[in-house]
Amino acid sequence: MIEGIWILLMIVTVLVVAPLARRLGVAAPLALVVVGIGASFLPFVPHEPIDPEIILTGLLPPLLYASAIGVSLLDVRSEARPILLLSIGLVAFTAFGVGLAVWWLLPIGFAAAFAIGAVVAPPDAVSASAIGRTIGLPRRVLTMLEGESLLNDATALVLFGTALSAMSGAASFGSVTGGFLLSALGGAGVGVVVAWIIGQVHVRVTNPSVNTGLSLITPWLAFEPAEAIHGSGVLAVVVAGLIIAHRSPEQQNALSRISQSTNWRTVQFLLENLVFLIIGLQLSTILGAVGETQIGAVPIIALCAAVFIAVVALRFIWVFVTRFAVVLGRGAEGRPLSVPESAVLAFAGMRGVVTLAAAFALPPETPRREVLVLIAMVVAVGSVLIEGSLLPAFARWVGVRGPGRSEDALQEAHAVQRVMEAGVQRLDEIDEAHAMDPETVDELRRMAERRINRSWEALGSQTEHKTPAQTYRALRIKMLRAERDEALRIRADRGVDHAVLQRVMDSLDMEEAVVLSAGGEAEEDDEDLVTPSAIAGECEHLDEARDRDQPEANADHCLDCDREGTPTVHLRMCLTCGNVGCCDSSPGTHARRHHEETGHPVMRSIEPSEAWLWCYPDELLG
Repeated sequence: MIEGIWILLMIVTVLVVAPLARRLGVAAPLALVVVGIGASFLPFVPHEPIDPEIILTGLLPPLLYASAIGVSLLDVRSEARPILLLSIGLVAFTAFGVGLAVWWLLPIGFAAAFAIGAVVAPPDAVSASAIGRTIGLPRRVLTMLEGESLLNDATALVLFGTALSAMSGAASFGSVTGGFLLSALGGAGVGVVVAWIIGQVHVRVTNPSVNTGLSLITPWLAFEPAEAIHGSGVLAVVVAGLIIAHRSPEQQNALSRISQSTNWRTVQFLLENLVFLIIGLQLSTILGAVGETQIGAVPIIALCAAVFIAVVALRFIWVFVTRFAVVLGRGAEGRPLSVPESAVLAFAGMRGVVTLAAAFALPPETPRREVLVLIAMVVAVGSVLIEGSLLPAFARWVGVRGPGRSEDALQEAHAVQRVMEAGVQRLDEIDEAHAMDPETVDELRRMAERRINRSWEALGSQTEHKTPAQTYRALRIKMLRAERDEALRIRADRGVDHAVLQRVMDSLDMEEAVVLSAGGEAEEDDEDLVTPSAIAGECEHLDEARDRDQPEANADHCLDCDREGTPTVHLRMCLTCGNVGCCDSSPGTHARRHHEETGHPVMRSIEPSEAWLWCYPDELLG
């Protein structure tokens, strides 16, 4: 019962500290580590060392799965070379380098020194995802960090097991090589099989509750069989998560995907933040054990600082040497990471709870075990507090930032345009074949047009007038609240059966969630970025428009709107004649009408902070 109370208190702490930290502009992981460190010195807080099995078999599988289903399999595949260099090569390089440093500075055997090197070698999936998403890293950098941190635990744990075998005199080159191959191939194979089985169940079972329940146990369905055959349970969970997430749009219905997404976001929020709190809570326990050693405080502090500096330096060395030697970061388009992006990738090597759990898994007879555990603690906490807190400033200093609101809105507009047009094309085919009800067909077409217009409106600058989509959203939310109030009155009067009325209220909730999500978070973001010169592609019309001098605009507003008395939402200029017209989300759609009347192919946005073109014939952004 006592344990249950402490678990409840830890969860309550997360629920209080994480939102408060975000409101104060502090990364929640950093705040929770600090709170945990402070709480660890309170006399009434339990000071038992963490059980490594709880972390490695209880928390690690769902944490890895939650991270894996949020990462694109295609992105990981396109960045396979740098991810493998980081998750295998860098881990081995760091383990060996740190092992040499500890072996030189501390009177222990190389096997024990190599063990602690393997412990501190892998950056943590939770740390990379939580802090990287918070500060807004470029997506390629974040993909590499997440891909690395998802896969490197397997490498580190194999090296750790090798070091323990060497300490007992049971290691050989053949056993090390065979163990690594079995771990990698066995883990990956189990992950593929589990993903296939789960996918077949999803195809045949459409109940969202059943699918969500299955999803919540999937991490252990992959982890335990892989460990049973001496494969990597970590790798099995990651592979299963990547494949299941990639195939979910084809294998699951929308309700199941929404239910699972909501539940996993909650699980990820709680577990990620609990991990950082747990890290902080271990400090006093570790310091108490170190206080009993005969080594002085100054040598121990110097040793911990040396190992931390070595971990950071070795990562920078590896990233830049491999970048210049084999072009680390070469993506699908063949573009390597820039030097500033590589610097951010090197700086973002935060360690986490796996490092601490592996350190506690060192056998009791390990020489200087308490000092080695303290080293792991210093590296884990130091990387989160020092690198994690300095990473935003470092990224700004080297000029690296993630995609802005304008860039995302531009890509979204192009994607929505293509998706909606595909739907309208299918609607036209059905209408032509079966002569559907004209009013229904027209309503569906208008719905598609509203969806397209709403995405294009997000590209415009803020004005004193609300866009049609904003007006629709505001009015519909007010209507939904009035509708819900009436449903509550009906419930109070007991005039309708509860089950029936609950279905009505659920439908209102679903629609309100859609309306609110359509508003996006961009409206609260006042970031003002110029959109990139090219996003979706190029064509001869866009090339020709760029090669010639741009004409003068014939007005600073839409003259057609003046003549017809229609409001303007955003302005576009024809790059052939300079005619200024309003966009498709305006009632007059004069920019498109100008193209239809003249055949002029390319227009440009003349809104502030926008620098994109649109080719009407090829329907391409540039």
